[in-house]
Parts: sequence; C-alpha cells; structure tokens
Amino acid sequence: MKLTKTLMLATALTGVAGAAIAQEMTIVSWGGAYSKSQLKAYHEPYSEKTGVTILNDDSSAEAVAKLRAMNEAGNVTWDVVDVVASDAIRLCDEGLAMEIDPDTQLAPAPDGTSAADDFGDLLVSECFIPQIVYSTTVGYRTDMVGDNPPTDICAIFDTDAYPGKRSLEKRPINNMEWALLCDGVAKADVYDVLGTSEGQDQALAKLDTIKDDVIWWSAGADTPQLLADGEIVMGSTYNGRLFSVIEEQKQPVGMLWDAQVFDLDGWIIPAGLSDERKERALDYIMFATDTQRLADQAKYISYGPARASSAPLVGQHAELGIDMAPHMPTDPNNAQNTFLYNYEFWADFRDDIDAKFQAWLAQ
Repeated sequence: MKLTKTLMLATALTGVAGAAIAQEMTIVSWGGAYSKSQLKAYHEPYSEKTGVTILNDDSSAEAVAKLRAMNEAGNVTWDVVDVVASDAIRLCDEGLAMEIDPDTQLAPAPDGTSAADDFGDLLVSECFIPQIVYSTTVGYRTDMVGDNPPTDICAIFDTDAYPGKRSLEKRPINNMEWALLCDGVAKADVYDVLGTSEGQDQALAKLDTIKDDVIWWSAGADTPQLLADGEIVMGSTYNGRLFSVIEEQKQPVGMLWDAQVFDLDGWIIPAGLSDERKERALDYIMFATDTQRLADQAKYISYGPARASSAPLVGQHAELGIDMAPHMPTDPNNAQNTFLYNYEFWADFRDDIDAKFQAWLAQ
C-alpha cells in the first residue's frame, strides 16, 4: 500500500507519462490585493516553471451559481476555483467539485509529514484544499471618528456616535451574526437563533436600523476603495484588504478586530474537466499548496497559511520589510474576541437565508 501511494504521488508530481496536458488554464479568485498575492506566490512561479499561461478570473463571489450553470450547460470553462469552505462543501455535496486525496494529490511537508496531517482539521471537505485562515472584520477612517475610535463591532449599528455611510457585504453571512450579537444574543447561541425563522427576522430587523446608511459591496476591493475615497466612515471587508490599504497605501484607516469572523479559503477543482485539463489542475494544486508556496503568499497579504509547516516560514512583507505576524488575524493581540464562522451551518442554510436576505434588500 505504501509503495502504491509513493508511485501515485510521483505520477501526480510529474504528470502521466506520454499524456497530453493543457498548456493554458483559467484560475478563478477574488481580485484585488488577494489575487495579487496569489499571482506573486503561485501563478508567476508556476508559469515560469512550466510555461503554462494562466488566465485570471475574479468571479469567486459568484462561483457556486456559475459552476451550477456551467455544469447544467455541460461546458465547464474554469480549471481551478478559489472558494470559501462553506461553498466548497456545497459544491462537493452537489457533485460539482472533484474529491482530492491529500496523501497522493497534495505535496507532503518538507519533513515528510503527510499533507493530511499537515493541514489537519482544516481539511473540512473531501473536495477542498485550504490555503489560508482569514477574517472578515471592519475598517474605519481614523480622521472621521475623532477622539472616539470604535472598539466594538456594534459601532457598525451606532449611527449617533459614528454618523455617515458604512459598507457591508451584499449577503447574509457575517451581517446576520453581527446583527444578533449587537441585539443581545450571546455568542454561543447565535447559530441556534439564526437557524429559526424568528431569529432570521430578528437579525434583519436589527439591520433595518442602518439599512439607509449602508453601501452594499460585492467585491472585496470595494470597502478599501470606499475608505480610501472617504465615502464611508467604516465598513466590513477581509483583513488582508485592510492591511493593504493601511500599510501599503498609507491611507488614514484603522482596523477593528473585535468579533472578527474567522474563516477558511482554498481551492476546488471543478468536476467534468477533460483529462488533460484535470491533469494540469492537479499539477498546479500540487505546486501551489506546498509548504513554501503557502508561506510565500503571507509575504504579500496578512492571511495565515493553512499548513502547520508553513507558519514558521512566515517572515517579513516582501516589499515593505515589516514583520507580518502581528498583522495576522490569528495573532493573540488580534484574536482576543473572535467569532468562529460555522461553515456547516451556512452550507445547510445558505440558499434559504440568501433568498430571504435578498428579498429584504429589495424592500
């Protein structure tokens, strides 16, 4: 059995001898600073190594709907897709993503530790290859909050203390949890409450109190741009996007870590690819999720690498020369009051609550 797995690993690393393998691939991600970090850490080194042309698509926010449509049409045009864990679970359950065997299709750690052990509990689906631990949190304009910078997530709902527009993502996830927290629901009870029709109505009623003050965003780059332009006083986005606007662009922006929502992001390979495209996708995944590559991404954006063996290799920002560890969502100073995202809940409830949320938005 051990010999068989060794041979399979060698095959995955080198490609099937004599078989055609695609020389162009489309990789789907989120755009902005995050896609730039992938370009530097994964895409450019892989293209240099293999000569493969990588086409970038920034449609990850619509990945589930688009993959459903592609599958229905029998024309899957994407090769590797970056999704959050709950979407990976949904795609896997629907047969729209390939199952991955980490022991044969992902690289072991440099010390020989298997990929399954190296990723550990972050392998939350048989179809999901995690890249990063990130958080959704809130940024604010330091020059618009005076001497009273926000310290609590509920500042989002406090338009008296913090007048002005705020931005929130145009989906229920995170918004519904924060709304319940700020309406008095205990952290441990949030998902029990949100699983009921009454709890969903309670969350939407809380969001109603600021609905007229919200700019709704769909792309992770939206809030940083709105903050940079001074169009909002505060808004939610991914911690790495805020790192970029604060440290790289030197905008007057601060970050609120209270009730930051931890989540996982990673790759899936769509089901239904031709043999040569599947072979290329697997070869890319083997390369892009090894220990060094995941550590390299942290040189460009403040997300924690998903492999245990990558963490000790995280050092300074590639361009700024600053220590990246204090900017990670997992840093003890930043993680004093986190909210743990329940991806299983959202895999089960997402479609129904999405419909209810979008109907509320349209009112």
